[in-house]
Amino acid sequence: MTDLGKTVAEPVNASEQLDYHALNALLNLYSDDGKIQFDKDREAANQFFLQHVNQNTVFFHDLEEKFDYLLSNNYYEPEVVDQYEFAFIKSLFKRAYAKKFRFPTFLGAYKYYTSYTLKTFDGRRYLERYEDRVCMVALTLAAGDTKLAESLVDEIMEGRFQPATPTFLNSGKAQRGEPVSCFLLRIEDNMESIGRAINSALQLSKRGGGVALLLSNLRESGAPIKKIENQSSGVIPVMKLLEDSFSYANQLGARQGAGAVYLHAHHPDIMKFLDTKRENADEKIRIKTLSLGVVIPDITFELAKRNDDMYLFSPYDVERIYGKPFADVPISEHYEEMVEDPRIRKQKINARQFFQTLAEIQFESGYPYIMFEDTVNKANPIQGRITHSNLCSEILQVSTPSTYHADLTYDHIGEDISCNLGSLNIAKAFDSPDFSATIETAIRGLTAVSEQTSIDSVPSVRKGNDAAHAIGLGQMNLHGFFGRECIHYGSEEGLDFTNAYFAAVMYECIKASCQIAKERGQKFDNFENSTYATGEFFDSYDPADFQPRTQRIKDLFAKSSIHTPTEQDWAALKKDVATYGMFNRNLQAVPPTGSISYINNSTSSIHPIASRIEIRKEGKIGRVYYPAPYMTNENLDYYQDAYEIGFEAIIDTYAEATKYVDQGLSLTLFFKDTATTRDINRAQIYAWRKGIKTIYYIRLRQTALEGTEVQGCVSCML
Repeated sequence: MTDLGKTVAEPVNASEQLDYHALNALLNLYSDDGKIQFDKDREAANQFFLQHVNQNTVFFHDLEEKFDYLLSNNYYEPEVVDQYEFAFIKSLFKRAYAKKFRFPTFLGAYKYYTSYTLKTFDGRRYLERYEDRVCMVALTLAAGDTKLAESLVDEIMEGRFQPATPTFLNSGKAQRGEPVSCFLLRIEDNMESIGRAINSALQLSKRGGGVALLLSNLRESGAPIKKIENQSSGVIPVMKLLEDSFSYANQLGARQGAGAVYLHAHHPDIMKFLDTKRENADEKIRIKTLSLGVVIPDITFELAKRNDDMYLFSPYDVERIYGKPFADVPISEHYEEMVEDPRIRKQKINARQFFQTLAEIQFESGYPYIMFEDTVNKANPIQGRITHSNLCSEILQVSTPSTYHADLTYDHIGEDISCNLGSLNIAKAFDSPDFSATIETAIRGLTAVSEQTSIDSVPSVRKGNDAAHAIGLGQMNLHGFFGRECIHYGSEEGLDFTNAYFAAVMYECIKASCQIAKERGQKFDNFENSTYATGEFFDSYDPADFQPRTQRIKDLFAKSSIHTPTEQDWAALKKDVATYGMFNRNLQAVPPTGSISYINNSTSSIHPIASRIEIRKEGKIGRVYYPAPYMTNENLDYYQDAYEIGFEAIIDTYAEATKYVDQGLSLTLFFKDTATTRDINRAQIYAWRKGIKTIYYIRLRQTALEGTEVQGCVSCML
């Protein structure tokens, strides 16, 4: 597009004889003086444009010609474009191209053009450059608000805010999927709910979504049905049905559907549940592709500490006695009375043996995920109970059950969960000329995602999304920021920064949501029964704890636009929230960012790097190398990998952030190849004691695979 400029490469002389793949591979070879050849990767990015992108991009003389073609041929969604005067659209594109954006790494450019940009229907030629995609995302989310569209372009182009994969991929396209790809569903203890859940899993998987389902309420194997003993088959057959459903609904063969199931530690089928992931499991019960999660209350740790037996309770009996589903009963609170109640069928196993088995399965498979039930619910500011998490273990929201008529129509539609996600690049956000505006723009953009998502095929998801406007603002590039600033991950200064940064983010998120509620005169459903409304949420914090403590971090914050709230600021926000409310029921969740990290030149999430030079296998091209952001030959000491850093420093860092995140943080723990199951148990206990809410994967270093990719969330590709 001649009037807008192009994302073109600078001429390369020294290495013109090498193609971009070969240049990128030089990252894995030291130069003659023993240095990492970072410049070769930048050359690879340039050559990728010269040798491939420019030659395969459809050329248009101007923006009018381009839009006429894309609209008339059903590439762009007319409803998005029609909200604006074309003069504004043209000015927005010029605004984006004026940023002179260049991909700093080959993998970032490669991932964008292979996975995100708009292509011709035959998939052979490109119809968008990066700037075009950003503008279409901004136009879609802004929904006619020109100021918001400009702000979104600024924040995304500058790399401060990055929408999640489904939003960035689909926005503005006529042939598109949903702007979200992560959902959580409940299953209740009846065949109608099981049938509905399987249908919902099929519908959501067809649309590109990953789905986590709660199994804790299902009666155990051998439980009675209609008072006839030994009739229930338990949770394993339901898991098999779900696994087959996700395999069948595979998004036109593009990839397998992705599902996860969560079961409470005190469910009688828990040991059978864990056994489904054993390497030598019988094929009749083996679960190959479904992810597993276990919900563990505090009482389980207390029983293990005393080396006591732990009782497993029949969900059927618990629901009959307590009048609500098993997952909605706080087991730690009622444990002793449930043990003594003869009306509740129960089994017992040794608590330490349970944790030993848990570690064994994690050692073999990386599963199950863990949700610390009481930690999660004590921190929950919303009325209701959080019963399970998602495929990436960072979504922690209240859901409610649905009930059905005999013909499977709804008697009562409950609330299930949609994950409306996007992330800040910590290094770039910290550099923002207006940190408060950056976060407000992100919150408004994610709120638009929640409002533009309508999952009509699953009414409980639609109802939950409409009632909550829940979003999850995430973070990435913490280790990249530390490397740039020469701060060791997990050090005193590193923990100090994490505390102060996340406190500032929390303050700005709540302030932005309150402002939206004030403008619209609308609060999230049941706001009045939240601890935000009562003020208890604000009273649980001492604003003195928000401030940096070490001189180095004080100096960094003094040079930034970030405002760490004072006692007066916190009191004023408490008053505003009491007066106007909040529009979003949930605000933050830190996902395991994958593809968008590469595009954004970030380290994934807030955990340490898995390798200084990460190796990925990318389709037909094969191995691709990705250098840690901001790493140079001079600051390598600050880029220790996660296996060397150790689980304590990672958990300590996450614990600092967790205090200020209303949902969860996707925490992967990394262990050397010398680790034992005892080490994994130690890490679980340490995480629980430090107030961690969830644990995602357990990763053991495989010597033969050092430097290879640690996969991100298989559904969200966040």
